[in-house]
Amino acid sequence: MKRYCLALDLKPDPELIAAYEAYHRAVWPEVLASILESGIRNLDIYRISNRLFMILEAEDDFTFEHKAALDAANPKVQQWEALMWQYQQALPVAKPGEKWVLMERIFSL
Repeated sequence: MKRYCLALDLKPDPELIAAYEAYHRAVWPEVLASILESGIRNLDIYRISNRLFMILEAEDDFTFEHKAALDAANPKVQQWEALMWQYQQALPVAKPGEKWVLMERIFSL
């Protein structure tokens, strides 16, 4: 298993943040199936203020490119992503079009 950590911001509006969290209490089944199909086995999202932190664990052959291709071919995932983007905003360090930004591990015990 490989572990990846990613970050993304939410728009700093308490009502939008509450709505985003409500959606994540009932993620659409098609989105969950797509996550599993890509090789991701565990996925957690944490929040502090409007900053999100995602930890995902995936099979050794997982790639973000393969996940992106699966997502692009899945209309329900595209619908979910468009909906979520109403609540999200890119990090200042994100490249154009980039949402979740891969974080670099700087310490491990």
